[in-house]
Amino acid sequence: MNELGTGGGARLATCFMLAVGLLCTSTTLIAAGDVPSEFRAIDGTNNNLDHPEWGSAGIELARYTRFIFGGQSVDYSDGVSAPAGENRPSPRAVSDAVVVQTASVLNEAHASDFVWQWGQFIDHDLDLTGTAAPVEEMDIPVPAGDAFFDPSDTGTAVIGFMRSVYDPSSSPREQMNQITAWIDGSQVYGSDDARAAELRRFRSGELKKGRRKLLPFNVNGFPNSPSTDASLFLAGDVRANEQNGLTALHTLFMREHNRVARDFRRLGDEQAYQIARAIVGAEIQYITYNEFLPVLLGPDALQPYQGYNHLVDPAINNLFSTACFRFGHSMLSATLLRLRRNGQSLPAGDLALRDAFFNPAQITRYGIEPLLRGLAKQQAQEVDTMIVDDVRNFLFGPPGSGGFDLASLNIQRGRDHGLPSYTQARLDLGLTQPITNFSDIPASPDVQAKLASIYTSVNDIDVWVGGLAETHTNGMVGPLVYTVLKDQFERVRDGDRFWYENYLPQELRAKYIDGLKLSDVIRHNTPIRSEIPDNVFVVR
Repeated sequence: MNELGTGGGARLATCFMLAVGLLCTSTTLIAAGDVPSEFRAIDGTNNNLDHPEWGSAGIELARYTRFIFGGQSVDYSDGVSAPAGENRPSPRAVSDAVVVQTASVLNEAHASDFVWQWGQFIDHDLDLTGTAAPVEEMDIPVPAGDAFFDPSDTGTAVIGFMRSVYDPSSSPREQMNQITAWIDGSQVYGSDDARAAELRRFRSGELKKGRRKLLPFNVNGFPNSPSTDASLFLAGDVRANEQNGLTALHTLFMREHNRVARDFRRLGDEQAYQIARAIVGAEIQYITYNEFLPVLLGPDALQPYQGYNHLVDPAINNLFSTACFRFGHSMLSATLLRLRRNGQSLPAGDLALRDAFFNPAQITRYGIEPLLRGLAKQQAQEVDTMIVDDVRNFLFGPPGSGGFDLASLNIQRGRDHGLPSYTQARLDLGLTQPITNFSDIPASPDVQAKLASIYTSVNDIDVWVGGLAETHTNGMVGPLVYTVLKDQFERVRDGDRFWYENYLPQELRAKYIDGLKLSDVIRHNTPIRSEIPDNVFVVR
């Protein structure tokens, strides 16, 4: 058999040997029959052959629990669509009373900033719920004299808020998930054919890239957040520019796709693209379940994988996307470290989180490598009720100039979606410890007192706030968040016919997946080497 060499034959190039039915990728000989013959639909349909719409883009978020027949409680004030919490305090008042953070509180698990950053990256693979059209305003009242949002003590200030897109035929109101529910790399590739095509180079199976192997710019005006401006990067998810750490991961996995696609380029553009997409999706699954979740939920939190189960609906739980998987907001660091190879900060300095929002120019100028080193180096904040000022008072800009309070938005979003209160959600999830007084909440006395200072009744506590308040019993989170995350990540795995352990041929798993770490992906696609640890999710 002839070999196609590069650099005097130092490594084997990718080749497809029609005569013997073998594909040769750098170091591994793979039979053509070991290449997948079926690939995921970009919109997530036809994964479950009995229920083709399960997990697909554009279906309702679920109100699902394993513990109560009929699902979770719906808490619209009129039982149908009017927001919950009509007698609760303003979300900003709750934020001011409970969520203020005055000093750094590092997490006890020594989790790095990669835990919250990977969580955001995965969240954008699982769920997206945009704004209703026509717009339904639901502005958040600001307490008079609020130091940031009403310093002139007008008593009329509000934080702008618009209700979520929903299925108009639903009763009670059900919000929509606009992307696929699968862990399939949709944040890299998109969840519709038009976006997927726009991202492709249509040569050698590769995705488009910009200068210095950065993401391409949105030159054709595709939907993007916060606008379709051509100065913003384009990726599979509209939120890729949200902050620079997230953009760095999007860029990394665009590069990883192209690295893998080059191994299969002799098969032609379409086959190389689809195989690389399948492998990258499997890599994201593997990293999530073997590195990220063990740090977050503790080792062996999930039931062992027993194979594909066609009876399992992977639909994203409204309680998961709207409250519990927003745990990472409390872990955010006020500063994104930007480190050189020697561990020192760039001459330009580190980047305040408030300056990282929708700021692709920082990536264009300094690249992604300083950010990736910084995410691995810095210990994240604790999972608790507190979040840093950069997102509590300066989210997307200063107050009065486009700024928001992320805590207030989370609380208001839960009310918009009719999520059950904290105490009702615990009942729905089968958490049997009774909570009838603030002192019954499994939280510190200080947190109990803060909650009692703002909520009239323990039954009024918003579920996002209550979930964060709980003392950690499993990994880095309390029982409510743990229960919801465990359920969701088991269902999205077990109900996926294309889950890597069920779908990907053994030869490809052995070469690309088994034993993979996020640090490997970083080292394959950047000049970064020993300056990051093998496990970038933990700071030691």
